[in-house]
Amino acid sequence: MMKLSRRHVLAAGSTGAVAALAGTAACSDPGASGGATDDLDPSADVTISVGDQPTEDKPEELAAFNERVDEFEAANGNITLEPTAEVWEAQTFQAKLAGGTLPTVMGVSLTYSYELIENGQLPDMTPYLEELELLDELNPLALDNVKDDDGNVYTIPTGLFSVGIAYNRNIFEQAGLDPDTPPATWDEVRSFAQQIKAAVPGVTPYAQMTTNNTGGWMLTTMTYSNGGRIQDDAGTESVMGEETIAALQLLHDMRWVDDTMGREFLYDQEGVRQAFAGGTIGMVLQAPDAYNTLVRDYDFDPAHFGIGQLPQGGSGNNGTLTGGTLKLFDAKATPNQLLAAAKWIKFYEFDKFYDEAAALADAESNAAEGNPVGLPGLPPVSQEIYDRYLGWIEPHINVPLEQFASYTSSTLELIAEPPAGTQQTYAALDPVVQQILTDENADIAQAVADASEILNGIIEQAAR
Repeated sequence: MMKLSRRHVLAAGSTGAVAALAGTAACSDPGASGGATDDLDPSADVTISVGDQPTEDKPEELAAFNERVDEFEAANGNITLEPTAEVWEAQTFQAKLAGGTLPTVMGVSLTYSYELIENGQLPDMTPYLEELELLDELNPLALDNVKDDDGNVYTIPTGLFSVGIAYNRNIFEQAGLDPDTPPATWDEVRSFAQQIKAAVPGVTPYAQMTTNNTGGWMLTTMTYSNGGRIQDDAGTESVMGEETIAALQLLHDMRWVDDTMGREFLYDQEGVRQAFAGGTIGMVLQAPDAYNTLVRDYDFDPAHFGIGQLPQGGSGNNGTLTGGTLKLFDAKATPNQLLAAAKWIKFYEFDKFYDEAAALADAESNAAEGNPVGLPGLPPVSQEIYDRYLGWIEPHINVPLEQFASYTSSTLELIAEPPAGTQQTYAALDPVVQQILTDENADIAQAVADASEILNGIIEQAAR
């Protein structure tokens, strides 16, 4: 089994609930199918399944996706695509991965990269990316997360971000707060929340996600902002300490002393975004992609969205957690299927970065449908290629970039997620956050100590 050393690099993130990943699939040689280039025939007839097809309740997105499928098949007459609405889901991913029932290619959280590579659950995609001349033009910081010690690349990172604090500009104005100046410290978050409570009845000044692994994800983020870590950089032990305790103490005090966190303490990503879109939340930890969901799916007024860099605690500028998406390729697929899958991802995810006509067509189409164009984030391609792309689509950018200024001007360190058993770690920390928000007399230090023991067990299991 190929081993991947733990490195402190720009890391994978979680964009939603994820099931714990156990080593239930049999280990295989990750390079077995990827190295079989002697059998590669780019012109051979091949059929692959592709996940993430929009569902029928989103007719415009579904039509656009199917149109791209038709375009791809017209340009690649030997490749037949079988789209499926299969998406990464918290409760089924592990079983489907082990059972081999997932599509040839689909998107999952980049946090899986370490475990999937080490468990032999990803094929070596290096020869296919080289065949498509894509390898050298991807974001090198992202690629560092999907390589083994020999530099082989096992998947394609397609979406990167870092966590900041989203806020409702309209609520800020009603509370007498400057909507162009989001809170930069946790002390300011607490103060702003108190001001919102006093001035805007019926609003939850600050909300915290706590379920489906998002509680542990955000507790990790807050720990980073205080200068701490959940695991050591090598992923060999839990190192939670005073920085995590400080994060939980803040949540405790905002909940029980200030009463600025409302009455809902079981939010996950979808739930908190729905509530935010309804205008009932003042502030919540999010990444810029929240704008896309809020505006496109929930008709949120773009003028009311603001986002700043992650508030900092402790001694100052400590950092924030990064996130993203990878494309999961089927380790049991044939070389011709893997090449076809890589071609599809290059076409669907990256064509706009290399083809001005494709970039303009994509931007014009999204703008016409009212979708966000030019949303800030960390690009999946090199900065040079991304800057060229932004220049192409500049006339169609419809995102109020000035409302992202505090986020995009941030110089905070981008910190890797806990490398060992990432999602199991987050799941184990969910109950800790829930306990603090539902039990006024909870012993925070003891809760952290107990969680550390659990995490050390998770780390030990992940190392087997």
